[in-house]
Amino acid sequence: MLDHVITGATVVDGTGAPARTADLGIRDGRIAAVGRVTGESRTREDATGLVLAPGFVDPHTHYDAQLFWDPYATPSLNHGVTTVAAGNCGFTLAPLNPARPGDVDYTRRMMSKVEGMSLVALEEGAPWNWHSFGEYLDALEGRIAVNAGFMAGHCALRRYVMGPDAVGGQPTPEQQGAMVRLLHEAMDAGAWGLSTTQSSTHSDGDGRPVASRHAKPAELLALAAAVGEHEGTQIEAIVAGCLDQFSDAEIDLFVELSATAGRPLNWNVLTVDAAVPERVPRQLLAGERARRAGGRVVALTMPILTPMNMSLGTFCALNLIPGWGPVLGLPVPERIAKLRDPGVRAEMLRRAESKEAGVFRRLANFGRYVIGDTYSPRNEGLTGRVVKDIAAERGQDPFHCLVEICAADDLRTVLWPMPTDNDPASWALRAETWRHEDVLLGGSDAGAHLDRMCGAPYTTRFLGDCLRGRKLTGLEQAVKMLTDDPARLFGLRERGRIQEGFHADLVLFDPDRIDAAPATLVHDLPGDSPRLDSRALGVRAAWVNGVEVIRDDVVSGAVPGRVLRSGRDTRTVSTR
Repeated sequence: MLDHVITGATVVDGTGAPARTADLGIRDGRIAAVGRVTGESRTREDATGLVLAPGFVDPHTHYDAQLFWDPYATPSLNHGVTTVAAGNCGFTLAPLNPARPGDVDYTRRMMSKVEGMSLVALEEGAPWNWHSFGEYLDALEGRIAVNAGFMAGHCALRRYVMGPDAVGGQPTPEQQGAMVRLLHEAMDAGAWGLSTTQSSTHSDGDGRPVASRHAKPAELLALAAAVGEHEGTQIEAIVAGCLDQFSDAEIDLFVELSATAGRPLNWNVLTVDAAVPERVPRQLLAGERARRAGGRVVALTMPILTPMNMSLGTFCALNLIPGWGPVLGLPVPERIAKLRDPGVRAEMLRRAESKEAGVFRRLANFGRYVIGDTYSPRNEGLTGRVVKDIAAERGQDPFHCLVEICAADDLRTVLWPMPTDNDPASWALRAETWRHEDVLLGGSDAGAHLDRMCGAPYTTRFLGDCLRGRKLTGLEQAVKMLTDDPARLFGLRERGRIQEGFHADLVLFDPDRIDAAPATLVHDLPGDSPRLDSRALGVRAAWVNGVEVIRDDVVSGAVPGRVLRSGRDTRTVSTR
């Protein structure tokens, strides 16, 4: 007997094949039949007019901590995501050295700063009852509603072996060997491979460059070689050039890492903007060189524009503009005084518009900011208005105007920059870029930067755009890009397609309604901490390993997700 039968669905199987009307039967967590299903079943439902697709795979998240207090990985699960890849950017919660209990606090403060996670939520919401990477994975086993795989973070490996010297120091040969052994142990336990960062934007809770930023190529290549000794592993890496354009040295590093491991390397995130036409070919040059060297380098890119709020009062992307951090790090009264100084503002604008600002130049058009929440009577009526219009009324330049609005609120004003790349030429360039063999959709950062952005709904928003908006690609190809493509990159075993014998990770949605609601601020994290959330529209239901986990945007309470471990749940995707 079948456990559940879905009848009359428009099946889009993830391979890119044309959609077809079919029934689907589930038994023991697997897809038991696709086509005309007439056998008995415990439950069944009519899906006429609805699309049945494989569950979506998000290749870049930071759900490492959130899964402890939110086993449903919301809002990703709401938007049809049934498998997440976490442990990215070099940041993981394990391993932790049992000889240094203080490393737990260091890790929490680092994650709070670098990935925008609530410190209170990190302190109260996770048990922190592990030391080894395997113990961390075991702590999640059997208590999550989504499937989740985890990279081993370079920063944690370095901290475990070198202690405080991991920031600023170089390992001895013995310490480097210990790091390699620790990575082997993590992959033996199921880590998907190595994640690392050399990005200039990544600082720890003390404001110092995170540990992996101090690693030299020899250390990175030793770790990459270890990755290549395990089945079903990967590398994920971030360098400063990910934000704009790679240097030759950064391309060489990516190529060497991938070729040394004989495994794919993915990086995040490729920003596509027709105003910077040279960026895409420069970034994809890494993939071309990697293929010639026996490696593979894959760029992640988002198929939507993710709104991100800003503030002059709290840490956000504005702090990452060269020269802005010291000003925005001052106590509020001193910060306001500096921001009101015309000379300081002029220098900040110069730095924001300079080449060194890279992709952050996009934030420098302050006339295009929309005013969000305000708190002072002097700012009454400004919410929802565009800064350039207010500035024109006041006879001020836009940045001066924005500063005065924020100063009236003691810098608590919420700011929403309007995207500069929402033009037809940029969307045409995106559609072209998506077809490249070294490009994969993803990069949501779900689980991170919780009160600043909400990238998790990219799946439903992209599908809605494909079906009823710009229609830059067809439904079958769009589903393939969200399912089979990432599943194949990670070597997921029997996931990513609707096929008999595959795990029954499925999403059922209404093609006339599929979309994401605007993000709203909610206070549902441990300690009543805030985050941005977005309701899914048109998602009827989702199943993970054959068990219904969500229906009409309401979670079922079931936790059938699995910790996906390298080798057992992933096969090797060789580059050679």
